Amino acid sequence: MRHYFCIHGGTPLAGTVTVSGSKNASLPILAASLAIDGCSVIRNLPALLDVQTMLLLLQSTGAQILPPDDRSSQPNSIPHSVRVLPPASAPAPANESLVRRMRAGICLLGPLLTRFGTATIPLPGGCRIGPRPIDLHLRGLAALGADLEVNDGWVHARADRLTAADLDLAGPAGPTVTGTCNVLSAAVLAHGTTVIRNAAQEPEVSELARFLNAAGARIEFPEPGILEIQGVEQLTAPDYTVVPDRIEAATLAIAAAATFGDIRISNAPVDHLVAFLDWICDVGVQVTHAADGLHIRSPGVIRAKNVTAEPYPGLPTDLQAQMTALLCIAPGTSTVTDRVFPERFQHIHELNRLGGSIAFENGTARIHGVPRLHGGTVRATDLRASAALVIAALTAHGTTEIHEIQHLDRGYEQMDIKLQQLGASIQRRPHV
Repeated sequence: MRHYFCIHGGTPLAGTVTVSGSKNASLPILAASLAIDGCSVIRNLPALLDVQTMLLLLQSTGAQILPPDDRSSQPNSIPHSVRVLPPASAPAPANESLVRRMRAGICLLGPLLTRFGTATIPLPGGCRIGPRPIDLHLRGLAALGADLEVNDGWVHARADRLTAADLDLAGPAGPTVTGTCNVLSAAVLAHGTTVIRNAAQEPEVSELARFLNAAGARIEFPEPGILEIQGVEQLTAPDYTVVPDRIEAATLAIAAAATFGDIRISNAPVDHLVAFLDWICDVGVQVTHAADGLHIRSPGVIRAKNVTAEPYPGLPTDLQAQMTALLCIAPGTSTVTDRVFPERFQHIHELNRLGGSIAFENGTARIHGVPRLHGGTVRATDLRASAALVIAALTAHGTTEIHEIQHLDRGYEQMDIKLQQLGASIQRRPHV
């Protein structure tokens, strides 16, 4: 059954909230577990639809998803900890409908190819936020010696054993995160030492490298944007805990800022939020670092600010929509540009339905701040756009209905419950 959110805005958020495990780190780590011998234990997974999809996808190749220990019973809900046992022999083709639900499904290609010498993966789907080709994935794997064919929407890959290479993953919009994860996961078992230049620097890539190193890989970061991987003969199963989600932490901080609230965000990965925390301080929000995370206090006025989303260590594209929502109530004029996904602005039309004043031209959103947004009925178009609409509804005068919230459930664990704990008036209601 599909649901929608009913949000009565205008209440400042207050209290303490805890950040869940990182979605963007969990998905490539789960995929990479297919390259490892034995049962990898992966903890602090967020209970999300995307995680559930990835677990089903692993099973479709022949992997087993087990409880975290022999005494546990598999819960009916999405688990926070699992053991992953890869297929015993050549993997089955990945399930087409599952891969088409999310782009991260393509991350199975590198691990399966390097471990089993064969992989068959459909071309991926995911949020509609602009073109996201996989040519850099294929180019990197081909440099390692993979024999690749793309036919009728499927990628067929073969290799007796991959061989190290010196390769470059630079793309027109900067490095590719999922492409870096795919090639990195393949190179760990390749013969020789691979150098990846213009590798994505996002923390989720570093987390994947740490997971693989815990399994016996030999991955180093000699300088920003460069990975060196000395291939090993075999990886052994680690027990690994996923890092907290930096995008969730920042989204909660923006929600507090928009409602002129005062919250504590525990378990926030502060080291991964440097550019964002600088930005939110610049718009007038008070940020205090605490032992267990962050203290966010919004004094009542948001300052207009120009924003450009860029590859890490810049401001993340995954926060662009949420920052746009906040700037709707900043007096003056702000601009927002996204250099990673220049077409990722479908939320503008919906924010304008709530009283925003945003024009989009020449790849830039120009925002004329309004004193206050108002309630209305809107529809989420993708994961981060849905978060932006929740933020707008929380600060708006009146009641807002947000439909298609299955997008939000792909990337935020129990966001409505966490916001309720902070005093928000938000209810999840079934469509009738």
